[in-house]
Amino acid sequence: MRRPAALTLRTAGTVSAVFALALAVTACGGGDGPAPGGGGSLKGQTVTVAGVWTGSEQKNFKKVLDAFSAKTGAKTVFVPSGDNVSTFVGSKIEGGNAPDVVLVPQVGVLQQFAKAGWLTPLSEKTTTTATAGLAPVWKNYGTVDGAYYGLYFKAAHKSTIWYAPEAVAQAGVSEPKSWDELLKAGRTLADSGRPAFAIAGEDGWTLTDWFENVYLSQAGPEKYDRLAQHKLKWTDESVVTALTTLAEVFKDKQLVAGGAQLALRTDFPGSVEQVFGPEPKAAMVYEGDFVGGVAKDEFGKKPGEDAKFFPFPPVGTGTAPVVSGGDAAVVLKDAENADGAMRLVEFLATPEAAEVWAAAGGFLSPNKNVKPEAYGDDTTRATAASLVSAGDSVRFDMSDQAPAAFGGTKGAGEWKLLQDFLRDPSNPKATAAALEAAAAKAYGN
Repeated sequence: MRRPAALTLRTAGTVSAVFALALAVTACGGGDGPAPGGGGSLKGQTVTVAGVWTGSEQKNFKKVLDAFSAKTGAKTVFVPSGDNVSTFVGSKIEGGNAPDVVLVPQVGVLQQFAKAGWLTPLSEKTTTTATAGLAPVWKNYGTVDGAYYGLYFKAAHKSTIWYAPEAVAQAGVSEPKSWDELLKAGRTLADSGRPAFAIAGEDGWTLTDWFENVYLSQAGPEKYDRLAQHKLKWTDESVVTALTTLAEVFKDKQLVAGGAQLALRTDFPGSVEQVFGPEPKAAMVYEGDFVGGVAKDEFGKKPGEDAKFFPFPPVGTGTAPVVSGGDAAVVLKDAENADGAMRLVEFLATPEAAEVWAAAGGFLSPNKNVKPEAYGDDTTRATAASLVSAGDSVRFDMSDQAPAAFGGTKGAGEWKLLQDFLRDPSNPKATAAALEAAAAKAYGN
């Protein structure tokens, strides 16, 4: 959200994308009026919030924190955690300066925190509000051993391929309806002057998303669920087949802008810039709905007009995949301001909080009670509608369900092994074996 976020959704969308900006900024609200749900004033109290968001995402989330401050009088401080939320929070707890609330972009990390005894169950008020607004599956992802710890506030549709309309028009290609058509269109784009894809290989989470879309479409949801739980080994033939398919893109310099070497030096925001920035180097970028927010905020593009997307196409005889992620708000047991922390999560559970970010752009809420008109453009509105209509068919980003050591750590596990595969995609079987060895170690089975 991420992604890490990243964050699987069958028909909608994680995780969590991040901008490389690392300053803790204080967001102050001047009000001391009634708090959400009729609670008293929190004036004089400070709530510290940690999350992966930087750049435009952090700026827009601070608008949500400002709205909370205006309601309650509380001061809020946002602290960027970096991609490795697990290590960040662990070190803060050990150092005695844990944040009050953490936005966790991985289901596996949320479960790890709960089992380590780091979290406080959410309040009855949050539970009631969430039950009214979220499909049960979203509550299930935030529940560990029967206790509700994580409120999913932000979701991502991670099966969207974004493109520059002028490049597509110049090449004379149409939106592809299959994997084979995607590769053919990509090569036509390259022939007309722009390589097909900007790939953010420096950020390993984007590569896990590539794999997950191919795997979900080819292998189907049942095997996807089993692999996500490590009930199916990564040496299974279905994994080798998906890696072989993915290699069709990774090994082709017509399809990867600058080849693997440039891709491995390109982070997520850089990949968006390569398509929508002032000096475009590629025609398309695969990632979640949040690409539209970045294109809009950083490069002045209007989603639906000069930044468009099409669904990730079906692979072979499979159906079109839809992979999702999300960020869950949790309250740490060691929170210095437990009351303010719980009140903030109660506010995040409301449609009102989601609508603040929805208006700013680059955001989807899984809350069905968020007004469609809160979203600023038709493209986002349609994507949000598909997210909500997915209901209980939602499935989560596979790497976000894994233990952090395998699915959520920079320079390790799946992230690193897929970077190695991007560098040299010649031996899918060897990569599958390496993935299995890392998964077995991380899952402990």
